[in-house]
Amino acid sequence: MAASRRTLLSSSLVLLACLTVLPGMTECQAAAPSSPRVQTETVTATAPREIAPDVGAHATLTGLAAAPAQPHATPEVKAPSPAARLEAEQNVIDVFRAAAPATVFVTQKRVVRDYSMRALEVPAGSGTGFVWDTQGHIVTNYHVVDAGRSRGTYSVTLYSQKTYDAQLLGGDPNKDIAVLKLIDCDEPLTPIRVLPQGGPLEVGQTAIAIGNPFGLDHTLTTGVVSAIGREVQGYGGVTIRDMIQTDASINPGNSGGPLLDSGAHLIGMNTMIFSKTGSSAGIGFAVPVATVRRVVPQIIDKGRVEHPGLGIEPLPDAYAARVGVKGVVITRTVAGGPAAKAGIRGLSQDRTGEILLGDIIVGINEHKVRNYDDLYNALDRYKVGDEVEVKLLREGAAASVRLNLIDLP
Repeated sequence: MAASRRTLLSSSLVLLACLTVLPGMTECQAAAPSSPRVQTETVTATAPREIAPDVGAHATLTGLAAAPAQPHATPEVKAPSPAARLEAEQNVIDVFRAAAPATVFVTQKRVVRDYSMRALEVPAGSGTGFVWDTQGHIVTNYHVVDAGRSRGTYSVTLYSQKTYDAQLLGGDPNKDIAVLKLIDCDEPLTPIRVLPQGGPLEVGQTAIAIGNPFGLDHTLTTGVVSAIGREVQGYGGVTIRDMIQTDASINPGNSGGPLLDSGAHLIGMNTMIFSKTGSSAGIGFAVPVATVRRVVPQIIDKGRVEHPGLGIEPLPDAYAARVGVKGVVITRTVAGGPAAKAGIRGLSQDRTGEILLGDIIVGINEHKVRNYDDLYNALDRYKVGDEVEVKLLREGAAASVRLNLIDLP
């Protein structure tokens, strides 16, 4: 009886030891007595634990997570090197950090009256601009600040988020350029860095736009210079020459903002887009920096832009087209002007009251003139005081005169 109790106690201790040692059966098997009953109980108790240890469970999960082979997947493409990717990204970051402080938010306000005839000042338009110099001159698009017959007031929000009132110094609708002057600005200004004259501008180079599309200030978009030398009809109704085409996203509110190269130089001023929806379609246009560089100093100095002219009053193109005339029909010449002095003739009447054509301008130097737009852009290539050859069609025969250009009011 005592031996039986000792056997049961020994079996219990062995079973407890086996339950304690989870990873394997080696120690349990070595400690177990030769009793068949105890051996059976030992195997029965430890066998379930032998198939699900912690290490085995980990190995099973690892096997399930392994991706199966994909023999029919698309071919693997080698990713760009981290050094090349980071260099391009860092350049865009550096350009934004350099040019963002020179980019501003322009708001036009107008005075209206409510139902009780109280005067209220309300926003009438907004766009982007950039700091031209440390004296507080801000460059933007003319259509951003054009108030028509109303008298608008303007405010400019700087990168510091401070807003200042501004006055309109002047502009040129034909080039869609205007200049504002900050009033009582008490903080230092960071002018935009302008591409040096003759600086490189090539199709395919990086183009970075900063602006305020839909009022979201200092938004950056990137692309390339898609084309140069585009001729696009501008806000003033005449063609703007040498426009820069870019696929950098330009949306309402970007007008007047800077278009930059990878050196943070101003290469153009974002002006318009081609789109059927009014949002960016990847075809945007910017006034070239050469035009901005030429026009802005004149506006700052005189409040207006010089327009080289002949001293004539042209007939509207619609009337010339009705009679099948290709060229600019001269209605009359300005008394004392270069055209009058050179003997250029305008329209006249015979004794019966019939209107007779005078001279028709068909060329300026080597540039052909088919309409007023051609004449404007031909003269725009020269400066006030330059001598040009005016090619005419007079009574069906070719003629020409030479004269010096004057500044048109």
